[in-house]
Amino acid sequence: MKVFEVDGGTLSLTLFTDVTNSRELLDLMQAGTLEPEVAFLNASLIPDVFPILAAAHKTLLAKQRESLKTRTIHSELVYNYSGSKHITESLKRCGISESSTYILVARFGASVDEMEAIKKLIKGKEIDMEELLGRANQTQIQKHYKIPGPELGLSTLEDAITCRIAARDAL
Repeated sequence: MKVFEVDGGTLSLTLFTDVTNSRELLDLMQAGTLEPEVAFLNASLIPDVFPILAAAHKTLLAKQRESLKTRTIHSELVYNYSGSKHITESLKRCGISESSTYILVARFGASVDEMEAIKKLIKGKEIDMEELLGRANQTQIQKHYKIPGPELGLSTLEDAITCRIAARDAL
């Protein structure tokens, strides 16, 4: 688990692989009974934490302005990470599915006890956050974010995603 400071608060991130109970986690989340509330992200679309932090900043700004587009700040994080303006599509694509085995868990303002409770809910192996880059599905990321090959000659995959997250509402 890593904790990052974002806009005066914290964002705790934990990475899991070999997850076997994604369906159960998805059901709890969709029913609104997941305690504590977290964001579950499709980790294969995340090459680095920097784009997640950009999405987190955007999420906290929307909360401060009382302009969330989704029901919770954790679903807003998934939505903001997606780069798409379509909420349902964003949550399906960048959130977890019934068959997800590689997930990133995020929680704003988490206590140690809350993160331990989440770790107990997930049937999988916690791995180091440094493994994100090596496990990212670059082809899927380029397709989802519409990143052409020549752009990657000028910037990194992480920067391309971050630019799309930051510019989405302006386009």
